[in-house]
Amino acid sequence: MIAILDAVKDILLQILSASSFIFLFQWWLDQSHIIRRNRQFPDDQALLIICCAISITLCTIFSTTLFGVVYLNLAILPAYIGILYGNFRSGISLAAFFMLCTALFSVPPGIGNMVVNTGVLMYPLLLGFVRPFKKGKIIQKIGMLWAILAPSMLFIVLMPKMNGKNIYETLSADTFLVTVYLFITVMLGGLFIFCIETAWDRLQIKEQMKGISEKFKLESEKLQQITDAVQLNIMSMDDSGYVTELNEFMLKLIHRHYPELTRETIMSQPAGQLFRKYIDEQTYSRLENIVRSKQRTNAKITCATSTYQIYTEPLLRDSGIPGGVVMIVQDLTEEAKLRSELDNVERLTLVGQMAAGITHEIRNPMAVVRGFLQLMREKSPGELDSYYQIVMDELDRANAIINDFLSLAQTRVSDKEMVQLHLIVEELSPLIWADANLRGQSIELRLNPSLPLLMLNVREIKQLVLNLARNGMEAMDPKGVLTLETRVNEDRVELMIKDTGGGISTSQIENLFVPFFTTKNHGTGLGLSLCLSIAERHNGKIAVESQEGVGTVFTVSFPFEKEESAATTRLLK
Repeated sequence: MIAILDAVKDILLQILSASSFIFLFQWWLDQSHIIRRNRQFPDDQALLIICCAISITLCTIFSTTLFGVVYLNLAILPAYIGILYGNFRSGISLAAFFMLCTALFSVPPGIGNMVVNTGVLMYPLLLGFVRPFKKGKIIQKIGMLWAILAPSMLFIVLMPKMNGKNIYETLSADTFLVTVYLFITVMLGGLFIFCIETAWDRLQIKEQMKGISEKFKLESEKLQQITDAVQLNIMSMDDSGYVTELNEFMLKLIHRHYPELTRETIMSQPAGQLFRKYIDEQTYSRLENIVRSKQRTNAKITCATSTYQIYTEPLLRDSGIPGGVVMIVQDLTEEAKLRSELDNVERLTLVGQMAAGITHEIRNPMAVVRGFLQLMREKSPGELDSYYQIVMDELDRANAIINDFLSLAQTRVSDKEMVQLHLIVEELSPLIWADANLRGQSIELRLNPSLPLLMLNVREIKQLVLNLARNGMEAMDPKGVLTLETRVNEDRVELMIKDTGGGISTSQIENLFVPFFTTKNHGTGLGLSLCLSIAERHNGKIAVESQEGVGTVFTVSFPFEKEESAATTRLLK
């Protein structure tokens, strides 16, 4: 009885030693310390061979004999499995290592016993099975192992019979235990194959899931980048109304109204509950109905002073049932303002056209009236000449106002030519000097002769310069100095007209270019409006700097393309 217990203990110790390579291999796979295998698993293969070698060492160290007759060493299991899973070189190396260990620890010693205990006669068949083994399914692999393992183990347990030992002649507990040992060894071989294949399949599934997860994460990040790049305000919500995602434009739009809300705050509670306290009940009810309907909708709402167009589209599951909603919000605030301004422009244009037509018709009877006044003046007594002169001057003044108004209201494209601004100023300088001499004032010209060519309407620019120069002279006392300067400032040509008058207050500067606003006693208020209109038709600007008691500077600037202007200058030369 004690001998049987010792035999059972020895068998269990061998089973544990033979199984050690499975536990070590599985532990190493779970630790993810190796580079995962490809289809031919070279990395896992090398690891498996090492584990098998360790298991062979343990089994051989603890090897013994059952009842002093049958050699007990399950190292044959990791040896055969390692050879089948390895390549030719690793298989030969593992077989040689197994034979060396058996030669050192085999009981009883001897070449014959070593040949039987290692199953060396089966190695050619074993190496021939390597290629079909790797390509086979798990059942086929177990069958190939059994086809080699069963005869080898049978030779080992029958070795005592061949040596004249009579252990199997009678049915006894010893015979039964040896039979169980043979059966367990064969079954363990199949179980080890199953464990190895299961571990690899589980690892492969894990790697596939990791790859799918990384790909999904990458695609999600790519989709998020796309939605962030698209200049649309996009937000999605689930069935419960929680915000599941929103792009950067949507977040900026929300921050425009609610700067204290963060992305985490927005996505931590239902959108309706979040925004309800920020919008009026009517707008909230409309939004709630839009989201709750989970249908394609298109609605316009107003929040504070902003107008938004809201598009919603249901997010469908595989079954076709809505599983949330995506919302696209378009800000129409600026568009609404532009539309309103365009409506005003259209009305003003219509009014301007009507006024231009009316003023044109007024000029005809005024000319007739002036002609008859001249006739009446010739036939009237001389003491009435002063009265006739006053009436005719007022008619001329009214006609001048009409001319300025027509010039201001004109929208036609004027004829332009390439010309240098300082040449226009030089042509006007005698006229400006004459006007200044009559007022007792002086003119100072600082003209840059190397100005680039500009596309200008010469007649309109002359009118602009004369208006600004006469305004400056009218603002000065006698002995005043009017300075006209031209210069280049980066990509603009500038004309500066500076006077030494009393200056203009800040409140008046804001209204200088408003039609009919004037600071003169007899001004029409259309001169500066006409100048601004001319400048804008040339894509120019007019800036005003003034200091009360010192004077005023009007700066007219026109843009130019450096390369184009240089090329044109070369062609003209």
